[in-house]
Amino acid sequence: MSRQEVETDLTHIWLHLGASAFFRSHQAFYLNELHKKGDKSWQMHLANIRNSASQETLQQLQKQDGNYTLEIVSPDGHTDYQPIECIKKIILWDSKLQSVVSSGAHPATKIISFTVTESGYFLKEDGSLDLEHPAIQADLLAESEINTLYGTLYRILDQRMQNDAGPVNLLCCDNLRDNGTSFSVGLRDFIQAKNNNALLSWVEHNTSAPNSMVDRITPKFDPSIHERMAKQKLPHDEVPLTCEHYTRWVLENHFAAPHPNLSQVGVELVKDVAPYEEAKIRLLNASHSGLSWYGALTHKTYIHETLEPAITSIFEVYAKDNVEFALKSRGIALNANVECKTILDRFRSPYVKDTVARVSSDSISKLRGFILPTIKDCLDRNKIPFAALKLLALYYLFLEKHYHNALDFEYKDSAISEINLEHIFSASNPITEFVNYSALWGSLIDNETFTHELISAIEDAKQKLR
Repeated sequence: MSRQEVETDLTHIWLHLGASAFFRSHQAFYLNELHKKGDKSWQMHLANIRNSASQETLQQLQKQDGNYTLEIVSPDGHTDYQPIECIKKIILWDSKLQSVVSSGAHPATKIISFTVTESGYFLKEDGSLDLEHPAIQADLLAESEINTLYGTLYRILDQRMQNDAGPVNLLCCDNLRDNGTSFSVGLRDFIQAKNNNALLSWVEHNTSAPNSMVDRITPKFDPSIHERMAKQKLPHDEVPLTCEHYTRWVLENHFAAPHPNLSQVGVELVKDVAPYEEAKIRLLNASHSGLSWYGALTHKTYIHETLEPAITSIFEVYAKDNVEFALKSRGIALNANVECKTILDRFRSPYVKDTVARVSSDSISKLRGFILPTIKDCLDRNKIPFAALKLLALYYLFLEKHYHNALDFEYKDSAISEINLEHIFSASNPITEFVNYSALWGSLIDNETFTHELISAIEDAKQKLR
C-alpha cells in the first residue's frame, strides 16, 4: 500500500488546531460518521494555539472525555441530537505549546487540520505573508508565547523533521480562497524568514496542503439548548452546540500521508476545488456578511430576520449580474438563480438562530476575501458591479455606527487595528476617506470607476437607510 492510500488497519492521529464551534459541527462530525460506520482507525486530538476564550470549552470537553452533543436542525424545525465521540484527546493550552508539539510531531499523526478564521493567515494582497505584522514578528523572534498558526506549525514540523516522523497532511478548513495553496505560501514565507532551509526542503517533500471547501452554518452557542435537551431526556452536556442540517465538504485529492476514508461519509474528493470554493465564498459567504451589516443597521438580532426585500433583491442581482459574470470570465459555470435561492432558503430558517453579531465578526478579512475579488473581476472587464458596491456601502454605514458606538452589540474584528477609524470618520468628508483607504481596498483605490461608484453607492445607502 502506498503512503497516499487510505489505511484502516492502524490507529492514526488527526490533530486539529482551533477549538471552534465550526470544527465541532463539521470536521469532527465527519470523522464521527466514519466511526459510526465501524472504521475507528483514526482518533482526533483537539488543541488551541492561543489562550483564547475557547480554552474554557476545551476544559469542559476534557471533563467529558472529549464527548459532546450536536443538535442538528432541519429547515422544517425537525431536530436530531447526535453524540460526537471521535475526539479522544483534549490538549489544554500551555505557554510553550509542549503538548501540542508532542502530538503534532508524533509519528502516528498523519493529519494536522486547523480553523483560525480568515484573519489568522496574515496574507497581503499579493498572497505573500505579512512579515511586518506584529503577531508574525513576535513569532519569528519566538521570545514570548506563540500566537499564530505559522509559529505553532514551525515548531511541530521542525520537531517532526528532527524525529524523522514522516509525512503529514496539513489541512486548512477556513474560508480562505485557495486555502491550502494560500496557507502554504504563508508557511513557506515564515520558514524562509526563520532561515531554516533544511525545514523548508523537508516541508516541500513531506507535506501536502490540499485545498478544500467547507460549509455548514453553525450559530453562536445559545443556552436554551440545555432546555431542549432536557425535554428530550438527554444526558447533561455543558458544551453542546447547534448547526444546520445542510453540510458539505469538498476536498482536493492530494495527500502526502495516509488519510481517513472520508468519501464513505459524504466528503467529495475532487481534482479541482476551485469551482465549488469560488461559488461558495462569493455567494454564500459574501451574502452572509452583507446580511449581517444590513441586520445591524436595521436592529435585527438574527440572520433570518434580515431577509427583507430591500436586501434580498440586491443579492439576487449580485449573484446573477456580478458573481455569475465574474466566474464565467474565469471559466467557471454557475447557475446563479438556483444557487441564490438555495442559499437564501438556508438563511431563512428561523430554527438556526444565527446572530447578526456572530456573522459580522471579522468583516474586514471577509470583505477582502469574499466580495473584492468579484469587484476586481468585473472592473477588469469594464463592467461596473453595482450590486457588489451596494454591499460595501452597507459596510461603510456599519463601520460608521461602530465608530459612534451605535451598534446593538460589540463588533469583534481581529483586523480592526489596521483601520484608523478616527482618521476616516473625523475627516471633513468621511466617505471620500473611506473609499480611498488603501488598507481596506488595496490597489482598487487607483481605479477611478471604483472610487466614484462606491461614493455614489454609499450616498444612496445613507438616504435609504436613515
